[in-house]
Amino acid sequence: MTKERWLEDLCRFLPEQQVKIDEPLHLHTLTRMGGPADIFVTPITEDETAETVKYAYENNIPLLLLGNGSNMVVRDGGVRGIVLNLKSLQAIRIDGVNVYAQGGAHIKEVSKVAASRRLTGMEFACGIPGSIGGALAMNAGAYGGEIKDVIRQATVLTHTGEKLVLSKEELALSYRKSIITKKGYYVLSAEFELEFGKQSIIDAKMSELTYQRESKQPLEFPSAGSVFKRPPGNFAGKLIQESGLQGKGFGGAEVSTKHAGFIVNKNNATANDYIQTIEMVKSAVREKFGIDLELEVKIVGEDLA
Repeated sequence: MTKERWLEDLCRFLPEQQVKIDEPLHLHTLTRMGGPADIFVTPITEDETAETVKYAYENNIPLLLLGNGSNMVVRDGGVRGIVLNLKSLQAIRIDGVNVYAQGGAHIKEVSKVAASRRLTGMEFACGIPGSIGGALAMNAGAYGGEIKDVIRQATVLTHTGEKLVLSKEELALSYRKSIITKKGYYVLSAEFELEFGKQSIIDAKMSELTYQRESKQPLEFPSAGSVFKRPPGNFAGKLIQESGLQGKGFGGAEVSTKHAGFIVNKNNATANDYIQTIEMVKSAVREKFGIDLELEVKIVGEDLA
């Protein structure tokens, strides 16, 4: 089957404007890099999402879930098959101390809405740029907090399009890992359980964490966020800095001079520039410290032919 046939089939249960062919993915990633997707789908309901997943499974079409594009590097040749984007699924609802958010909602927005309702527990997420789905999949964390500290349950789709509700225990959350990544599930929504707190304390914490992030991270340039996982007993940024790599890179990609744990798209970098810079960092840290850095970002797609 051709991508033109996929387009035709998908438009039978999705509005035509929600299905695009050869969509440039640099428009949808925070690195501002990446080649085209054969088919780019943005469902606006959970049922449409399930139908898309089911269609891809039944027709043996590769399917990639792209959230906010904050933790992903898409190669310059783009992605074959269907790219599923849940940016239209952004509903946030609060019931007492419980917070419900759809998979496409930005986690920092969920954090801010919770804070505005005097709920404490998600302040750590006020600067995380990813979607709820992506944050849950990798058990995102910052400043001493993690998703596993506040999650109650999540609703996901299996690769066949079956809907499952998973408890906190069933999600098997650990450092940057979950059952979602292990099984290849797609997050439709998540429910968090927080606590009521004092508004002035919540606001002060949010302000402090926002200041720390803005003062220490290179937010002025596109990037995939923190590139490497934290090695046991150490910090990736510290190892990279001590390897003398800040300001170095390939093409338009560069190890940030502000925070060595970030690789930034400083001057129209290609994905190949970015990946070469990643490999340079891994090699230098391995040679100097004997430590193999493990990627936190996900690299997908194909190189240019």
